[in-house]
Amino acid sequence: MQALRYWDYYNMTDTFTSLYDRALKKEVFSRLYEIITSRENILLAYRTMKSNKGSRTPGTDGKTIADIQKLSEDELVYDIQSKLKNYRPNKVRRKRIEKDNGKWRPLGIPCILERIIQQCFKQVFEPISEAHFYNHSYGFRPLRSTHHAMARVQFLVNHSQLHYVVDIDIQGFFDNVNHARLIKQLWNIGIQDRHALACISKMLKAEIDGEGIPAKVVPQGGILSPLLSNIVLNELDQWVAGQWELFPMNEPYKTRSGELYAKKRSTLKEGYIVRYADDCTPRMRGA
Repeated sequence: MQALRYWDYYNMTDTFTSLYDRALKKEVFSRLYEIITSRENILLAYRTMKSNKGSRTPGTDGKTIADIQKLSEDELVYDIQSKLKNYRPNKVRRKRIEKDNGKWRPLGIPCILERIIQQCFKQVFEPISEAHFYNHSYGFRPLRSTHHAMARVQFLVNHSQLHYVVDIDIQGFFDNVNHARLIKQLWNIGIQDRHALACISKMLKAEIDGEGIPAKVVPQGGILSPLLSNIVLNELDQWVAGQWELFPMNEPYKTRSGELYAKKRSTLKEGYIVRYADDCTPRMRGA
């Protein structure tokens, strides 16, 4: 809800709502760069970053949000607009955190100004992407959480009598994202501003300090990374859902029970996908 108040304060609510509504109609967007680099969108991104605890973590340049706060609003807007005209991201700081299984998760921490820039892109890309996402994907999306994913699973168990769970964990997902395919997926959902896509491509290829330029990585730790990952995995969601839940029928049925009856008479195995980030659990009925 705090984010919505920020939208209103910077007069961006109508803009984001319009992007979402147009994306629902499968429109394409070839002039997003103007919105991304607008004064209002930049100041909204800055305001959002100030409330992010990670903004106190320095990147390779050693700066934090405290350094950005020394700039006037005009200086900040000018710096970001100037940087994006010929965008070259700074090196990304590498940090590793230990996981519960004893392994280590590599994080890529961009410089604080880069994080504000990524937030500028996220704010504009997110409403377009949301219009295309599968309804039961719950990870890193507005107004969704693990609790919603668990509630969906419980509903399928208790109301739809589904008894089998296939737990899918995509091993090394963030380390194996094809950059060219990701750009194509952005294009396919209507994000067709070539200048904006060129900036995204450069973000993906930002040099990691001490490791070099990544060939196929969406660095965990970046502001934009969760959204880009959901865009990549949306094809998986839609394909699995298309095998049963969204599978077209030859005859129209007005009721849910009629739809289920029609599908049970076919050879399709009933199943529904519930996804949170790169973990998903298709639930199925026994034979």
